[in-house]
This record gives sequence, structure tokens and C-alpha cells, in this order.
Amino acid sequence: MTGKQELARFLRGRRERLVPADVGLPGEPSRRTRGLRREEVAELAHMSVDYYARLEQARGPRPSPRVLDALTGVFRLDPAERTHLFRLAGTQLTPLAAPVRTVRPHVAELLCRIPDTAAIVTDATYDVIGWNPLADAVFGGGLGTRPNLARRRFLGSPTESSGAEEFGHIVVSRLRRAADRYPYDPGLARLLAELRAGSEEFGRIWDTDPVHAPGHRTKTVTHPEVGRLRINCDVLTVPHDDQQVVFVTADPGTPSARSLRRLASVGPDFSAR
Repeated sequence: MTGKQELARFLRGRRERLVPADVGLPGEPSRRTRGLRREEVAELAHMSVDYYARLEQARGPRPSPRVLDALTGVFRLDPAERTHLFRLAGTQLTPLAAPVRTVRPHVAELLCRIPDTAAIVTDATYDVIGWNPLADAVFGGGLGTRPNLARRRFLGSPTESSGAEEFGHIVVSRLRRAADRYPYDPGLARLLAELRAGSEEFGRIWDTDPVHAPGHRTKTVTHPEVGRLRINCDVLTVPHDDQQVVFVTADPGTPSARSLRRLASVGPDFSAR
């Protein structure tokens, strides 16, 4: 099998494993096509239907990095699959252009199912891109501005919170990895410049090249309405999109757990970019 044929088979397989809802398209009850249509892929990738069809038929020219990155986005490829796509196409692998800044539907649905747990989604640069109502209540109603947690940690007003030093190292570790993965993302470049210029602490930690894996942390925060909260923060990674979901809970039966229940309120199921 030639390289073009392998690429064509890979593209067909990835197209057929998706359904319209995966990419934000309306479903059709009478739909007979397995997966997405070629026309839908072409539209989402901003290319002509004829060009995409020729790729799937092993008749197309060698696709450019721009075309391959567009298909990476449409097919929701993870970094390993993206590397494989470039290899099949015979195109030199390029750095990723920017972090994924949208939340997958199945991740949004997960947050809707846990009303007693506060949850937020952050992208690779610590932009908050999704949250549920309890998270907005726990964090003082400020998530509607879609804050950046790295900027809040190093440039915001000091808050009464245990674990701030540890979180600072975790933030820098993740941002260093992001800088390696997305060297051409202007938003990340601006963020790092702001942090270096505005925080000596950020610069000191950056120079130590910290390495931290996401996991479990316990910290105490002071909430303006319910007072001190001892909360658990557990991280679920979304490796395909280089995102993290942080679940905030309290130990059952504790005053903090009762306070979280008080903060839970009726509102939109989920907010996301």
C-alpha cells in the first residue's frame, strides 16, 4: 500500500468514527451515512469538497501543514494521531499553532451530571473555558469573565488560601510545557510576557524548571459568604485537547461539605466557549 493509500484509509476511518454531534452539527434521524459526510469535513476544514475527496481517493497532492492541521481539528486528533497524520502525508511535522480553546460536548455533559461538585475546565494556558454553576459560586461569581488562573495567581490581589505556593509551581510547570508545544501562539506569548514583567515570583519559579503532574490537592480558601472552606481539588486530564478538568469537593459530613451544598444554586447547566 502506498503512502497516499495509507493516508486515504486513515482519513476515511477518522471521518467514519465521528457523528455530527461530535463537531457541533445537528443530527438527522434518517441519516444513513456512517460518520460525517465528505462535504461536512470539507466545510469544517475550510477546503473544497473536491480537494478533500481526492485525498480520500489517494489522488490528491501532498497536503500542506495548514491542511493537515485543519483536518486534525475536524477529526479531534490527539498529538500522537496528528504526528501519524503528518507522517502518512509525507509532510514535515510543525509545532501546534495554538491550544484548543473549546470544550468537547462529552466533557460539558459530564459537568452537567455532577451538580454537587464544582468543576472548571482550563486550556493549556490556564484560561477558564468552561464551568458549572457551583464552581461559579465557589469562586465568587467571577468565572463569567473567563479569567486566566495563571494571571490570577501571580498578578491578582493576594487571597487567603493555603496551598498557593504549591499551585504556583504547578502553574509554571504547565505553562513551560505549553510554551514548548505552542511556540507560535500569540496569546500564550502575551501571557508569559505579562507574568515575567509583573511577578518576580513567577520568574524565580520559571528558572527552576519545575516538573509537576496533575493530581490531588487539598487547600483551604475563604469564601465571602460561607467563610472558610477546606476543599479537595482533583484533576482529570483531557489529553486530546491538552485541557484539564478540576473537580472541587469537600469531605462528606464536614462543615465545608454543608457550605458547598448551601452554595449550590439553580442556574445554567454549563457555560463554555
